[in-house]
Amino acid sequence: MRRLLFLAVSFLVVVLCVSCLAQDLAKSHDDPILRAMLAELQRSKTKLKLADVDTPYYIEYRISDVDELKVETVFGELRLQNRDHGRLLRVVVRVGNYKQDSYIGMGEGMTNVAVVDDDPAALRNELWLNTDRAYKMASEALTQKQAALKQLNVEIPVDDFAKAPAVESVQTLAHLEVMPQDWVDTLRAASALYRRDPLLQNFEASADFSVTNRYLVNTEGTIVRDGKALYNVHVNGNTQAADGMRLNRGWSFVSAAAAELPGRARIMEQAGKVIAGLKELREAPMADEDYRGPVLFAPAAAENVIDSLVSNNIVGRKPQLGAPARTTGAWSADYKSRVLPDFFSVKDDPTLTTFQGRSLIGSYAVDDDGVKAQAVSVVEKGKLVNFLMGRAPIRDFPESNGHGRAALGQSPEPAPGTLKVESSEPLKPEELKKKLIDLAKQHDQKYGYFVESLGGDLAPQVLRRVWVSDGHEELVRGGLFGELDTRSLRSDIVAAGDDSTVSNRAESIPNSIINPSMLFDELQVKRVEASKEKLPEYPAPPLSGTAP
Repeated sequence: MRRLLFLAVSFLVVVLCVSCLAQDLAKSHDDPILRAMLAELQRSKTKLKLADVDTPYYIEYRISDVDELKVETVFGELRLQNRDHGRLLRVVVRVGNYKQDSYIGMGEGMTNVAVVDDDPAALRNELWLNTDRAYKMASEALTQKQAALKQLNVEIPVDDFAKAPAVESVQTLAHLEVMPQDWVDTLRAASALYRRDPLLQNFEASADFSVTNRYLVNTEGTIVRDGKALYNVHVNGNTQAADGMRLNRGWSFVSAAAAELPGRARIMEQAGKVIAGLKELREAPMADEDYRGPVLFAPAAAENVIDSLVSNNIVGRKPQLGAPARTTGAWSADYKSRVLPDFFSVKDDPTLTTFQGRSLIGSYAVDDDGVKAQAVSVVEKGKLVNFLMGRAPIRDFPESNGHGRAALGQSPEPAPGTLKVESSEPLKPEELKKKLIDLAKQHDQKYGYFVESLGGDLAPQVLRRVWVSDGHEELVRGGLFGELDTRSLRSDIVAAGDDSTVSNRAESIPNSIINPSMLFDELQVKRVEASKEKLPEYPAPPLSGTAP
């Protein structure tokens, strides 16, 4: 009896869930944008045909509706305040078949600005014209591709385009949740703190808040509508040392949720820390001419290393026509080989939405190829066992694993969502520092290096000596890594921390990285040889008023 009751309740729950989903999908077809896209897609399937050219086997429409607020302040005053609303449409037409089609390289299809009013007739006209142009381009591209393949005389072992099941996912639209004037006032106050240091040459505070509502339909039956918010607050300043070296420091906070944004007090506190840090850098001694020994990277610095040396090498990109390689990148020939220490594992999981209470901007449910997101184990015990894939197959990887991602108006390409790096033998921060000192002794060094933050080119922004004698730390400037590459990742990392943190990266394709501290046994750190700029010929104008 209990089993019958349980089955009855379970059946009722399933019916209710299906009913809710059906209602959402039915409601989505009342969305004027989706309705126009589906109507024009159906018309293109039946009407699109050139003489002596195959009908398209695949058509895709994607519209990105973007609402964005930008605020920039400098020296306590407003420099920019923009609220923009726009739409980009992208039309892809593929001629041929899944095995061999018209695709040649990135950028196939048509991208254009679309109307922002919800007028189905206007939108359908735009879709119609762009579909017609994309079809003609695809037919010409297929002819060129077939001619090129005859010249190369090579057998293509994988399909051009991976098949994927239809996906129906209609989510609630997203909206910006901020008060613009409050942010103008806060950012002006933060950038006004420049008065604390007359040697600052620039000090600014900015915010870039955006919401992107995405619509995606294709002839395979996929219907996707979802919304994504991105909130980015940034403080940055620069100064010059007495010898002319230009110095930069900054702080940023990036989130997918407005509720997580820092309040005015915290932003003012961080702005003050940036100013104090610039003064400390300006007065710091130069790094030694040459050093070879242990280097400890804080999580914020290690994240830049992961982004530069791992993220780009774990994606499966189709090589150029006729190229024998499996993919591109430094690890293209390292499938099933060791690329990291055996205590490291790397997984990309775009289905993960939060970590330690922080929202992850790299999360998504369906990728820009219309494929459901999947968690993918990329590196296991140091070995490269997988590549992140979109719908462009490569050797040994014939299917997508839900990692086709696109910048606004661009073609999807394989890219990470939320990359998580973990150690099976994590050490506490104090244990890592002790190990750093022990390794420095073994290398007959008076100190080891601790990297607090890195710039985009992997040049240290905040670099400290950790002295063997008593463990005290000393800030230095002008350091540069001589040999920090994928070989260093494989051979020189000897330990990692238990202090994993989140870095949300607001780039053209937003992503998140979760990683701990990393200790390298031996890296070269040398003094930068770049020529220093001249100091200003005369001092800055006097500051009016009192320092905040």
